[in-house]
Amino acid sequence: MFVRRTIDKEELKELPKTVFPGRIYVIQSEAETERAVAYLQSRSVIGIDSETRPSFTKGQSHKVALLQISSEECCFLFRLNMTGLTQPLVDLLENPAVIKVGLSLKDDFMMLHKRAPFAQQSCIELQDYVHQFGIQDKSLQKIYAILFKEKISKSQRLSNWEADVLSDGQKQYAATDAWACLNIYNLLQELKQTGDWEMAALPPAPKEREEATTDPIINQQS
Repeated sequence: MFVRRTIDKEELKELPKTVFPGRIYVIQSEAETERAVAYLQSRSVIGIDSETRPSFTKGQSHKVALLQISSEECCFLFRLNMTGLTQPLVDLLENPAVIKVGLSLKDDFMMLHKRAPFAQQSCIELQDYVHQFGIQDKSLQKIYAILFKEKISKSQRLSNWEADVLSDGQKQYAATDAWACLNIYNLLQELKQTGDWEMAALPPAPKEREEATTDPIINQQS
């Protein structure tokens, strides 16, 4: 597989949209949280992401409203604005036996720590992980496009994540982001193990401007 270093916005716009193919479960009670976490604790690797209600007023901020955690088959959307960050979720985040893959995890955890204290374990930051494959882009959308030739829709990013009922578009968006992180990691792990990949060459350095070798004044005819 040929791994490109970057992709431009124009090319990205032309790619087909990716859709999360699995089951999506909206979790908004303590009992549902316990059942979902019991399943996730049995996985070796999971993808994670979070969503916060956007603020359009200066000085106003909100706590994390949604924590998305995905396996290959299904994604759980934990509505933290309804349940809080409960102990089962804390136990999962602190479990060193379960690898958590995400992008901009530092920001996610900083916001989650405002809900409850915990010490996350076994986390992989994709922005760092992709460097060994020569990928220079930092956004999830571009990294996914480079590897899978599909684009992740961002149309729901600024929607209300504290709404009483999440729309189908919100659920698909949230699940896709967490699943995409896992998908990227799984593919790169496979390429790393098989060696069946090639890093794109660096673009040529811009040529220095050639200085004129003739004097236009001297060469003017009298």
